Amino acid sequence: MKDLTPRQIVSELDKHIVGQLDAKRAVAIAVRNRWRHQRVDENMRNEIGPKNILMIGPTGVGKTEIARRLAVLTDAPFIKVEATKYTEVGYYGRDVESMVRELVEHAIGIVRKIERENVIEEAKSRVTEQLVDLLLPDITPKSRNSSYEISRDSNNDSDSASKLPDFNEQSNAEAKHRRNREKIKAMLLDGQLEERTVSVTSESKGTPVMMGMIPGMDSIESDLGEMLERFMPKNKSRRELTVREAREVLLEQECDNLINKDKLHAQAIELAETTGIIFIDEIDKIVAGEKNSGVDVSRQGVQRDLLPIVEGTTVQTKYGYVKTDYVLFIAAGAFHRAKPSDLMPELQGRFPIRVELTDLSKDDFVRILTEPSGSLTKQYAALMETEKVTLNFEKEAINELANYAFEINQRSQNIGARRLYTIMEKMLDELSFEASEKPGTTVVVNADYVRERLDTVAGDEDLRKFIL
Repeated sequence: MKDLTPRQIVSELDKHIVGQLDAKRAVAIAVRNRWRHQRVDENMRNEIGPKNILMIGPTGVGKTEIARRLAVLTDAPFIKVEATKYTEVGYYGRDVESMVRELVEHAIGIVRKIERENVIEEAKSRVTEQLVDLLLPDITPKSRNSSYEISRDSNNDSDSASKLPDFNEQSNAEAKHRRNREKIKAMLLDGQLEERTVSVTSESKGTPVMMGMIPGMDSIESDLGEMLERFMPKNKSRRELTVREAREVLLEQECDNLINKDKLHAQAIELAETTGIIFIDEIDKIVAGEKNSGVDVSRQGVQRDLLPIVEGTTVQTKYGYVKTDYVLFIAAGAFHRAKPSDLMPELQGRFPIRVELTDLSKDDFVRILTEPSGSLTKQYAALMETEKVTLNFEKEAINELANYAFEINQRSQNIGARRLYTIMEKMLDELSFEASEKPGTTVVVNADYVRERLDTVAGDEDLRKFIL
């Protein structure tokens, strides 16, 4: 995990997300506490658990974006899951333990990337030798491996001597072959043989066909698939590739061969246990309604199944057992129809830090369109630049776009910043279609440009409902 202070984390998040300072501070403190946890005395470390976070706020205000950007900043195993895809054990669907298995898979990817960097030089050296072998196969003279037997009952020494190999000729051939290999190797390293074609053999494991997911038994299905995979024969294929393409294929094979799998799995499990972060979105959707039954029957069960995972338990994965005692959980939900207090009391207690994200104002929309490093206006300008079309947004146009987004959110369903995507697409629809036919032109988006393309739709309530 990167050594970032809470202030630095908030500063990095500010580059991509507008407002929501309380939520940014909460996740920044939580991430820094993970770093602190790894450095306290071991006896005290066992007593300190993560302080899980519950984010409350409408859709489109930045809950998921904060989590996504946090994943990039932390360099820690991180997954985002939807609470609605899980069901109570016994029902058709995924069990909650699968989120821990996904976290370990992500940790495997992180550790493999680190280990790959450690073995990459050795792998490159081996690949170079393999390519030399493919371009100039090793010579195997018959005289090298043949056995020569002198007849015991022969009295003619000259006849016996004639049956001996010509060692001078063999030595000269081998020396010439070594010189040729050195020349080939030098040409390879110099990049002179990149387009030469070689024949490469690659292996792939057969994929077992699973008839269907066993309800609530994700781990059993995973183990069964892994066991069947071991018994299935490997598929070998021979392909004609250029040296450039073959180098990439062989490099991946050699890296896999050099990486210690047992060490890799052990490090990944430790990384997931000590620095893992699981973001559970839409947690309000697993609150069962008072009047509803049937479709809601498993929602309370999902909460019961989540409780031991969040509290701290041991989950079996194909790489080993994983403890969730120190995994940081961040849950989020709009809580339009339900309240956080509608969750199970035991589950509520496992999310002691509550942060409420606020609705976006018109000024927030203006900032979203201009301030982030990857703002929508910069994105569309970059897209048009590929067609050699210059797209400039005037300040009045941005204010007008923000005003449309804010008003439509107030009149209809409030979807937060996502409304800007719809409005921008509608406004630039004509330009996006014709840009490839207008290279070298400059398009200035001003207030009149915005109103001309959006007034008709925004003013018609029925059209606005379906288009914007």
